[in-house]
Amino acid sequence: MNSRSEYDLAVIGAGPAGLAAADAAAGFGLRVALVDAGARLGGQYYRHPATELGAARPEKLHHGWRTFAGLRERLVASPLVDHLAGHHVWAAERGGHGWKLHATRGPEGGDRVTVEARHLLLATGAYERQLPFPGWTLPGVVTAGGAQAMLKSGLVLPGRRVVVAGSGPLLLAAASSLAAAGARIPAIVEATAYLGYARGLPVLAGNPAKLVEGADHAARLLRHGVRLRRRAAVIEAHGDERVTGVTVARLDARWKPVPGTERRIACDALAVGHGLVPQIDLAVELGAATVTTADHTAALRVDAQQRTSVPGLWAAGETCGVGGADLALAEGVLAAHSVAGKPAPARELRVRRGRREFASLMAAAHAPGPDWTGWVTDDTDVCRCEEVPARAVREAVTELGAADARTVKLLTRAGMGWCQGRMCGPAVACLSGGPLGGPDSRPLSCPVPLAQLAQQDGSSEPPESPELSE
Repeated sequence: MNSRSEYDLAVIGAGPAGLAAADAAAGFGLRVALVDAGARLGGQYYRHPATELGAARPEKLHHGWRTFAGLRERLVASPLVDHLAGHHVWAAERGGHGWKLHATRGPEGGDRVTVEARHLLLATGAYERQLPFPGWTLPGVVTAGGAQAMLKSGLVLPGRRVVVAGSGPLLLAAASSLAAAGARIPAIVEATAYLGYARGLPVLAGNPAKLVEGADHAARLLRHGVRLRRRAAVIEAHGDERVTGVTVARLDARWKPVPGTERRIACDALAVGHGLVPQIDLAVELGAATVTTADHTAALRVDAQQRTSVPGLWAAGETCGVGGADLALAEGVLAAHSVAGKPAPARELRVRRGRREFASLMAAAHAPGPDWTGWVTDDTDVCRCEEVPARAVREAVTELGAADARTVKLLTRAGMGWCQGRMCGPAVACLSGGPLGGPDSRPLSCPVPLAQLAQQDGSSEPPESPELSE
């Protein structure tokens, strides 16, 4: 085993923020460990098919592919960056003169490894927020981002006739990609009316690239004859062995379904999501301070140099609030400058300011209304891992006196499954009478084999990643 305590910086996450940070830090002569659970560089945003699939033009599935290609090329060539692929970091702690990361490497539990570095940057991105409804556990019902991931990495569609539903700009991107790949999109069902953007015209004017991106998606969807249904939601999915259709209803201003407006749409797949939730488990367990964003999610609080409230810990990208790839790239560069003790570049400061303003506007425009629980029937499984229905959660509150999501979890097991509440957490919190989102502290940020907890620290060997040996 080879000790890697000579790393100056460990970056967790190889998406836009992590790639930009590692590239900039290496440019300052810092030795960087780029630690990521994925097999290839790019994270969720730059997810791309494996070489053996023979994709002729993977860039057609992406915005900003040229930026990613340049970052990847420089990182492959850099002797200062080690890409530690397939490393699932489950804990971080202070150790020696810096940080000690504990990770599981490889499939099926793999080996326990330890990565040490003087400084730590979290660029762990976000995951999709799901609001349950009857039938959401049927085969063929996937997240909006999951549908994109299937297309980007596997070159497959979730179905031939796909309804895209939920709330947020990801819906337009997902529908545009699916339609371009040959899927029939009978409707995009958006829970908001987009009127929230009208309150931020100066912000929109200051972010012309976002307007162009939105117009591009709209033009593509128009060419494919895709209809946008605003102020509506999928309140039920139908089918036996697979989804065969969905019921869509109009929503009032508080997201309560309007009786008499239901309409059924035939489909063989449903891509649904209600925005993104920053993945901040590691930072919360370390005691990092958080803020609540306009769409009721918890994000890390950082200063002008991307420093969290924990000394020696930086954060960039979606961990600080969901705002898109351009923002993540800029914050990654700013964090690297801060770690290296260099002055912040003006361009990235300008991009961060504009994109953060747009992120706040976007979050407010697509924030879920308080009455969305009106479409959740008692028989609806809220926690799909443990198969806990909404009835059990409601009974825990009304009959057993549970006053918060944690007590409900102890009484019903909702949130104790494999995903540890990432899928059901917001719903359980709402059904428990609490807020839609909030920081959730857990000692381990992902499942870990018990045998590894009993092992002594292991050190990470230099990687043998095909991508970085090209």
